[in-house]
Amino acid sequence: MAAPEDPHRRRVGLLYDERMCRHANPEGEIHPENPDRIRAIWQKLESKGIPQRCVVLSAKEAEDKYIASVHTQRHIKLIKNISSKKFNSRRVRIASEFNSIYFNEGSSEAAYLAAGSVIEVSEKVAKGDLDSAIAIVRPPGHHAESDEAMGFCLFNNVAITANFLLNERPELGIRKILIVDWDVHHGNGTQNMFYKDPRVLFFSVHRFDFGSFYPASDDGSYCMIGEGLGAGYNINVPWEQGQCGDADYVAVWDHVLLPVAESYNPDIILISAGFDAAVDDPLGGCCVTPYGYSLMLKKLMGFAQGKIVMALEGGYNLKSIADSVLACAKVLLEEDPLVGSIKAQPLESTWRVMQEVRQELKTFWPALSVELPQKVLVSNWRPCPVELNLSASSESTMENDEGASITICATNSVEIIEPLSKLNIDEDNHGKAITSDHIPTEKSPVVLSEECHNAQALMPDKNVDGCPRWRSVLSKTEVWYGSYGSNMWKPGFLCYIKGGKVEGVNELCPGSRDKSSPKGVIWKTVPHQLFFARSLTRAWGKGGVAFLHPESNKNVKAYMCMYRITLEQFNDVLLQENSLHQENGKSQGAGAPLLDLSDIGVVAENKSLLLESLKAGWYSNILYFGEEDNLPILTMTCSCSEIDQFRSGELPVSGPSNDYMNTLVRGLVEGKQITREEAIAYINDAATSR
Repeated sequence: MAAPEDPHRRRVGLLYDERMCRHANPEGEIHPENPDRIRAIWQKLESKGIPQRCVVLSAKEAEDKYIASVHTQRHIKLIKNISSKKFNSRRVRIASEFNSIYFNEGSSEAAYLAAGSVIEVSEKVAKGDLDSAIAIVRPPGHHAESDEAMGFCLFNNVAITANFLLNERPELGIRKILIVDWDVHHGNGTQNMFYKDPRVLFFSVHRFDFGSFYPASDDGSYCMIGEGLGAGYNINVPWEQGQCGDADYVAVWDHVLLPVAESYNPDIILISAGFDAAVDDPLGGCCVTPYGYSLMLKKLMGFAQGKIVMALEGGYNLKSIADSVLACAKVLLEEDPLVGSIKAQPLESTWRVMQEVRQELKTFWPALSVELPQKVLVSNWRPCPVELNLSASSESTMENDEGASITICATNSVEIIEPLSKLNIDEDNHGKAITSDHIPTEKSPVVLSEECHNAQALMPDKNVDGCPRWRSVLSKTEVWYGSYGSNMWKPGFLCYIKGGKVEGVNELCPGSRDKSSPKGVIWKTVPHQLFFARSLTRAWGKGGVAFLHPESNKNVKAYMCMYRITLEQFNDVLLQENSLHQENGKSQGAGAPLLDLSDIGVVAENKSLLLESLKAGWYSNILYFGEEDNLPILTMTCSCSEIDQFRSGELPVSGPSNDYMNTLVRGLVEGKQITREEAIAYINDAATSR
């Protein structure tokens, strides 16, 4: 290996090998995890003279005995042989059995090189031959489970390396390892491999979106803290939405990761360095800048004597990933002072998540038991931004409502349940965030106001401590709200709870006074006919919106996504759906609940309840579908008299707009109910029913 000429320069290892580019999608289609990812990084580093200032290392294949420390023999055998000629006829079929995986003739070699390269650079850092290192490797690794490839990952490179340092090289003195996974997706594989091991502190900050974002399981919840001796050594910071940026990540560094790292005092830090939370990444939907990554890295250099190894994970925008790795390389070299600033403030949801994490872990890490300063909790807040290129909003914003609008905060929450390899890539238009001074970008015409800072809810009428008594009562009762229209797509529904809208829809949702997330999400089918009626909405423009026929029909079925929310929140959703009480653009609220506790018994007995207070609305009829977990299942639809008016032509009937239909399809597909083709057929059938 070549040594830097200046003996005072930090010895930073750098590893890249073109052979890892031989792993490519065999079907020839553009795939987000492709060889150009690491080529773009290397070309950027070369253009800035970084390799000349680093110690350039050669890649080595990992030995099976080291891989076997975290993977089963069956899995090792598959990856070792999948590129051989005997698998030529079966390779594509075998890949299809995994979640978001492809294999070709170069996959085996690349997987062994990726794992071996991370071992190689980490061993040299642990020995002291290097101060730090960057392994520019692919395929990535943090999703790979002990017996399964998934999420573009074949071997778990970082997990193999951690086991190597702890168990194969005890003479190096590595007793405690901090793994920091800042990839936008949860490192499920790494977590599971060390879940009971206190020698590894695993920290992952990732999009979670209430369990709907890839890999779409509960593993990424903040409640997953480890087991047995490993309890407290697994830390998840699960973002509730996209558009998290520098301010959000730095806040979590300062108030969660760094206090714990100081207490833990690791001997080395391994970073699962995914850059798919970067600006413009087509899969991540977040907006971390190269400066943000460099600042996160700089803050970690104060631990473990600066012994840090960065192993590439995800990141699919070539410019963003190259610029971000370059920024990190400069930090490790420590040649120039860090230049930049963060003008934005963290999202409101960031503080909520952060406090939940601290509350969950404070018994294990006393540093987290100290309450955050009130000025931090109150002042460091910005409304949730709008995520571009998405469509979701109200099912019912009404055509006869005379243009009244509500100026509130915007919000978003993007789901990626679809296997990663099937997602469309758009590197030119994705993930543009609202800036910190609340001025929307050119592509996000959102009206914001000072009311956002007060988080005004839908019904501002006051009684006790600024909140009517009925709200306090109904907040203690839970129900299942069943959505069969655009709210089947969770981002659309979350606007009804947290406030705001997603780009592409004309109307903002005020949200509920109680902005707590749903406590559960489940699906079911009901024996009712889905159909589309009305012809124009402020939210969607021309086209009908979804209704359920109030009467059951055993010969049909409709899909319903059910959210476990409070009866108070259900009232707020009900009012928003019916767009009532508008005056001069302000929501006037209701002096009493639209659906009270006493009404629950009535609707349960009669299976439906027509609310006189909503007779001017489109969704005035409450339907009852039994119970789930001893909680009533409720939805809202039109009245039976309106069914007659639809049939007679007195009220318009029309199919959904393309945007509205696509939102329903997305909800059904990402909810894992049916395929896209089946969803389209289901909606087309409903559009022709009467």
